Amino acid sequence: MNFASFSEFVAMGNHGLYVWTCYGISLAVILFNVAQPLLARRRYLQEEARRLRREEMK
Repeated sequence: MNFASFSEFVAMGNHGLYVWTCYGISLAVILFNVAQPLLARRRYLQEEARRLRREEMK
């Protein structure tokens, strides 16, 4: 892979749209797979804290 300029690199021999779209989708899926368990854990801990506060008030 030898490109004369950055614009040729981005164009990827007229396949740039496909290549960069694939990279973008892959990055989005990876970020989703990282963020989802973190958000689920946070939500679980918040729910548990609420449940414990309710039990203490009884």
